[in-house]
Amino acid sequence: MVQDYKILLVDDEPDFLETNRKRLMRRGYSVETAASCSEAISKLETGWPNVVVLDVMLPDMDGIACLKKIKKKWPAMTVLMLTGHASMQAGLKGIAHGAADYCMKPIELDELIEKIRIAHDETSSLHGR
Repeated sequence: MVQDYKILLVDDEPDFLETNRKRLMRRGYSVETAASCSEAISKLETGWPNVVVLDVMLPDMDGIACLKKIKKKWPAMTVLMLTGHASMQAGLKGIAHGAADYCMKPIELDELIEKIRIAHDETSSLHGR
């Protein structure tokens, strides 16, 4: 079922993006990256991803504001929030605004994959996909 996941990683840390893109692709996932909310929105407009892993801290706007933009335009999109600031508050705020779950950075790849799988499956069943 790996092929079902088209993952967009959104983070302002180039090393995080590149490392995790390569690691996910080696496991058979389709992955693209974006370094800002505006870049992520552009990629979402292509209709390609079905899962967004979104950092809370972005250069052009905070992740919660970006999440709100995503959910307004694509309410059925599966979004996982990433926070590197040891802040459960940011993760919980993300969930309040439509994120499926949140992860604390650094995150183990297997844990990230499991959270993506669970969130995507739950979102898909909620929206009849």
